[in-house]
Amino acid sequence: MTHSYDESENQGRGPEEPVVVRDRRRVDPQTGQVRPPGPAHAAPEPEAPVEHAGPSLGESIVDDSVAVVPGVEKELSERTADLQRLQAEYANYRKRVERDREAVVIGAKATVVNDLLPLLDDLERADQHGDLTGAFKAVGDKLISGLQRAGLESFGSEGEPFDPSVHEAVQHNTSPDVAGPTVTVVMRRGYRFGDRVLRAALVGVTDHEPGAAPVDPPVGGELPLDGAPDAQQQ
Repeated sequence: MTHSYDESENQGRGPEEPVVVRDRRRVDPQTGQVRPPGPAHAAPEPEAPVEHAGPSLGESIVDDSVAVVPGVEKELSERTADLQRLQAEYANYRKRVERDREAVVIGAKATVVNDLLPLLDDLERADQHGDLTGAFKAVGDKLISGLQRAGLESFGSEGEPFDPSVHEAVQHNTSPDVAGPTVTVVMRRGYRFGDRVLRAALVGVTDHEPGAAPVDPPVGGELPLDGAPDAQQQ
C-alpha cells in the first residue's frame, strides 16, 4: 500500500533551513598542510579579569545606603550604662569584702592578745621587783616583741596629759605644779591593738590648783621669811 503525498501536510511550515557542515580540522586532508587560522580556528579571546569590589585601605565598610534601625542607638547606650553600673557595684562589693575580711582578722588577733594582757602585767611587775632574769626574761622579751610586731601598743606613763578616752582615773589630786589634768601615777598600763583600745590605763590624775603659788623649800637650813620678824623681836 502506497502512501499518497498530500501537500496539505506541508502547509503551514516555513522553508527548511539548510544544513551547514563546518570543517574544523587544522590539517587539510587533501593537501596535508596546516590550515591558517580562520574564524573557525581562531583562538578564544582571553577573558578580562574580574574586578572584585571591596573596600580599600582606610575606607569604611559601612554601607551608607543601609538605614540605622530606630531605637538601636538608644538601647545600646542603655545597655552600656547598665554594664558600667554593674562594674561599679562589683568593685564596691570587692572593697567591702576586703574591708570586712581585714576587720575580722584584726578582731581575732585582738581577742587573743586581750587574753594575754594579765600575763604582760605579771611580767611587768616581775621586772619592777627584779625577778625577771635569766631564761624567764628571755622568754618574756620574745613574747612582748612578738605582740608588738603584731600591732600591740602600750600607753599610760607619768607626765602625759590626761585623756578620758584612754585613761581611767581612780585618784584625783590638785597641785600648782601642773598646768592642767596630768597623769602623775600609773597603777596599770593600758594597751591598744591598731585603732582598738583593748584596756584603759588606771591612773592617778593631778589637776591644777587655782589661786595657789608654788612654795619654795628652805635652802641650807634657813628659816622661812615668816619667822624672821619674830626672831628679831626675841
